[in-house]
Amino acid sequence: MNNPRIIFFGTPEFGAIVLEGLIKAGIRPVLIVTAPDKPVGRKQTLTPPPVKVIAQKYKIPFIQIGKTKNHLEEIKEYNPDLIISAAFGQIFPKELLEIPKKGGLNVHPSLLPRYRGSSPIQQAILNGDRETGVAIILMDEELDHGPIVAMSKPVLIKEHMYFEELSEKLARTGAELLVEAIPKWLKNEIEPKPQDDSKMTYAKILEKEDGRINWNKTAQEIERQVRAFSDWPSSFTFWEKSGKLIQVKILKARSSEESGFHSVGQVFLNKNKELAVQCQKNSLIVEELQLEGSNKTRAKEFFNGHRDFINQILK
Repeated sequence: MNNPRIIFFGTPEFGAIVLEGLIKAGIRPVLIVTAPDKPVGRKQTLTPPPVKVIAQKYKIPFIQIGKTKNHLEEIKEYNPDLIISAAFGQIFPKELLEIPKKGGLNVHPSLLPRYRGSSPIQQAILNGDRETGVAIILMDEELDHGPIVAMSKPVLIKEHMYFEELSEKLARTGAELLVEAIPKWLKNEIEPKPQDDSKMTYAKILEKEDGRINWNKTAQEIERQVRAFSDWPSSFTFWEKSGKLIQVKILKARSSEESGFHSVGQVFLNKNKELAVQCQKNSLIVEELQLEGSNKTRAKEFFNGHRDFINQILK
């Protein structure tokens, strides 16, 4: 099929990397669909989603929508041969999937059926997995349920890898896989393979409260949480100061086997004069943190300005 008419759906950085990979490979969508601009940061600055930024960069028509079902007629006007979804965050209704002649392909950052759902990258890090990957599926009306069109080789999760780095790596892998798969799919050279539902695991929708640190977990578990949630919802705890609970975000940290005669959640300086927190097992060395209402800071600088933080028990 020469010059296929493709509509691309995506919103965050993962989708933007996949989209730009397609464009650079000569696969240029006729339309890009993304989410509305959202307020970001302490000043709540209205910010465009990364996929919109790519659309503007390459001067490709785009629309920003809420629910896809409310824009079916608008999408039909583009007469697509194929739709591609990469981190768009919605289950597409049957009416939408029936519009393109060749259906819809979804780029999912896990080796399906493992980690169906909205947080597969975070769950892989949380669970201490050593490898993950990318699957491209033919979309149906269920969550990440459709048959497999293509699967990447396993992608190594390096030790101490944070969400952003792994997400970028998987997005680039997904783009390469998609560039290879699209021409074959359009020529009917791929026979999709059903997923083995008996091996399915689920990656839940993350909520803000999921980021609250439970110091009764091991230091290794908490370190994984810090790395998995570094983009959102972040990992946080509370410091009780002058009768008020102040939120403290732990932005970068590593686990240590060093422990001492401290209560769970207690802040101390370890033998290397590093800021540490006692966990249920071992301790967490804090490298970067952010006090509520302040900018992020390295732990040493934070300690120099908040000596009273030592010996506090975080909640």
